[in-house]
Amino acid sequence: MSAPTDRKFLGRLSLPERRYLADALRTETVGGVLLLLAAVAALVWANTPAADSYKAVQNFHIGPAALGLDLSIQHWAADGLLAIFFFVAGIELKRELVAGELRDPKAAALPVIAAICGMAAPALVYALVNTLGNGSMDGWAVPTATDIAFALAVLAVIGTSLPSALRAFLLTLAVVDDLFAILIIAIFFTSDLNFAALGGAIAGLVVFWLLLRKNVRGWYVYVPLALVIWALMYNSGVHATIAGVAMGLMLRCTTREGEKHSPGEHIEHLVRPLSAGLAVPLFALFSAGVSVSGGAIRDVFTQPVTLGVVLGLVVGKAIGIFGGTWLAARFTRAELNPDLNWPDVFAVASLAGIGFTVSLLIGELAFAGDAALTGEVKAAVLIGSLIAAVLASVLLKLRVRKYQSLIADEERDDDQDGIPDIYEQDNPAYHVRMAEIYEKKAAEHRERARAAGASRDDADRPA
Repeated sequence: MSAPTDRKFLGRLSLPERRYLADALRTETVGGVLLLLAAVAALVWANTPAADSYKAVQNFHIGPAALGLDLSIQHWAADGLLAIFFFVAGIELKRELVAGELRDPKAAALPVIAAICGMAAPALVYALVNTLGNGSMDGWAVPTATDIAFALAVLAVIGTSLPSALRAFLLTLAVVDDLFAILIIAIFFTSDLNFAALGGAIAGLVVFWLLLRKNVRGWYVYVPLALVIWALMYNSGVHATIAGVAMGLMLRCTTREGEKHSPGEHIEHLVRPLSAGLAVPLFALFSAGVSVSGGAIRDVFTQPVTLGVVLGLVVGKAIGIFGGTWLAARFTRAELNPDLNWPDVFAVASLAGIGFTVSLLIGELAFAGDAALTGEVKAAVLIGSLIAAVLASVLLKLRVRKYQSLIADEERDDDQDGIPDIYEQDNPAYHVRMAEIYEKKAAEHRERARAAGASRDDADRPA
């Protein structure tokens, strides 16, 4: 009989990992709220008498035609601004691989399997619906993505926070999800290649890598080079966001002697607010404006392409992530954290059905030649994400008191040394400090008891 394992799934994070996670998700939460506001603004703009002006702005072209960059505003948002988003995703992925949850193959196996199943199941749901309904298979990748910023915005709106273990699980799922989304875009949505431009982009990436290895510093070196690499990648036929990912993966995400933060973490800290607070919301503003009339909503649930997207996000994501997690935990014999239950995993899996940003991008790429169908697929992404958000909100609210209790335990710092007490249980100095604190409190209470007793004696003494 095999020896029992003491490995815990959704167990406590290390203190550095917890601090990094809190900082990253704080920015993403603010960005997610801005993303939500931008999406609402786009929907309002596109469904009022000013809808023509929305289309006019979307389709307004700007840029040097001689360099092949005479693009519409919507195109600049999708290919240009999202390159910043994918640059941050590349750094995040690199950090997870070398210093985060994915550095240990055994620990990484479970969230990676969950993420893969969470992408495969929606694709299968979409394929099944469109096979039965004689729809187009071109949109199979649309419901496979998870939008971490939008998911966190939902948590902020409903007033629910997650224990750090669940937040880390959600972030790791999103990181792996982004990796596979990048691969899908690179492999399946690459047009006819311009090998001269592609060679130039690769040469630029080599220069970028060499400059990093030589410890050359200065934004005035890297930003112009990054723009050249992006432009060459765009003209090569490979989706331009791949340039952002490649540059992000090249940054060093491990610390050396004397460094408090690695260069990758430092740059991510600088660029993440730009990505979450500006690039992604602007993409949403110029991509989420679709008709939401009664007829359009009815069509979403009656056409196989759009129904496949909705069911992929709502049903496929939840079943895929939950089923993959359960199977992986069973076969790796990883025990679930006793403070959490499997319904908590299902709630997070449902939350991962919010597939806004990358799903919209893949929808634009998959149906680029059909403007009407592109709009319908975008509407399906919005509706599917909304249903997933409502479902997850209900499930998470059922456990909100438990989460509040766990978060309070995680954040308690009775000795006020800046380190949560839960991380100091094996530190003798902590217990000495706590003993001194309790002894001081005990002395104070003894003095109060003595004073209270003396006051009562005085009151009882006859006048």
